[in-house]
Amino acid sequence: MDIVHERSVGMDISKRDAKVCLRVPGKVRGQFTSTVTTWGATTNQILALRTFLEEQNVTVVVMESTSDYWKPFYYLLEGSLPLMLVNAKHAKNLPGRKTDVSDAAWLAQLGAHGLLRASFVPPEPIRELRDLTRARAVTVQDRTRELHRLEKFLESTGIKLSGVVSELTGVSSKAMLEALIMGERDPQVLAQFARASMRSKIPELTEALTGMFGDHHAFMVRIHLDRIDQLDQTIKDFTKRVETMIEPFRAAREALITIPGVSSLVADVIIAETGADMSVFPTSAHLASWAGVCPGSNESAGRIKSTKIMPGNKYLKAALGIAAMSASRSKNTYLSVKYRRIAGRRGRVKAIVAIEHVILTATWHMLANGEIYQDPGADYYLKRDPEQAKSRAIRQLKTLGYEVSITPAAA
Repeated sequence: MDIVHERSVGMDISKRDAKVCLRVPGKVRGQFTSTVTTWGATTNQILALRTFLEEQNVTVVVMESTSDYWKPFYYLLEGSLPLMLVNAKHAKNLPGRKTDVSDAAWLAQLGAHGLLRASFVPPEPIRELRDLTRARAVTVQDRTRELHRLEKFLESTGIKLSGVVSELTGVSSKAMLEALIMGERDPQVLAQFARASMRSKIPELTEALTGMFGDHHAFMVRIHLDRIDQLDQTIKDFTKRVETMIEPFRAAREALITIPGVSSLVADVIIAETGADMSVFPTSAHLASWAGVCPGSNESAGRIKSTKIMPGNKYLKAALGIAAMSASRSKNTYLSVKYRRIAGRRGRVKAIVAIEHVILTATWHMLANGEIYQDPGADYYLKRDPEQAKSRAIRQLKTLGYEVSITPAAA
């Protein structure tokens, strides 16, 4: 097998240290020697490792993306050495022969023959934006969990407020909970805290606010509400910081939000996860495969065993899922029509994935070629093949028992 890199390095990284295998040409032509050393995971040790590898004139340094332990090594070595971060699944060693030392040697050998594909590691500005959008997403999830805890706890008090209001932290419902905490127990008085359209539900609120609310419950609800308020403030802080960091990519975000279903929050995630630089992905198909929103390939002996989608970037897939569901509910758009056509034949889940694929494909073309999103329209499939649409309509009418005659309308 051809040698692509004569001087290669494989690194097996753990929390405390890294096993580093240096593979260099031996004294005999065509033979190579491998030397494995152990280096600590502290900054000083990594800097010393960088100096050592620079002196060895290595042409590739391969490391696995093991949890977050690869990050200090990658960030301190990038710019000085030719790094290659690889998916652990693509460089899996044989069972029964797997140790940290053998893993490092195996990575060095695979790297020398050019058998590995580098993972996408964005530049530092994108990494910082990614940290913010991911932390914001996690905080939103924490807030949702806290709301669920509050709702479940109110069930133990007999207060069925969540059955009447759509949001426990809305203006009306929060005023009622605050009154309960302050000691008010009369459901008729509590129901009067309803505002605007909620006042039409005062009879239902009076019934729902009748319960066994005591001092212990007041203490617990206070804790839950304070926690939710803290998370709301944290989300606002993250959003404010994202607005500052997104400034260099504001034009890309303004373009992306023209796609039906893509909000500014979803656009932030798309930019943070893809880097907004489509030169990393040769085609839109590469981007869809990397994100995990296209059918997988599992074929043997001419038989297709599975087309299940492969795992991808979970943060990007979550944002695309939100955008796809929003687009599916939009009116008079190509995406909503496409969703209904696929959902009727293959189910809602596959239809959502298909819409995610369309949105990501449009994203690639917009960011790679500077194109503007132009919605094909809700009548796209009718205009694509008018004769087929006409024949289908006539056939359906005849099935219902009608005699059909077609006369072209005047121009």
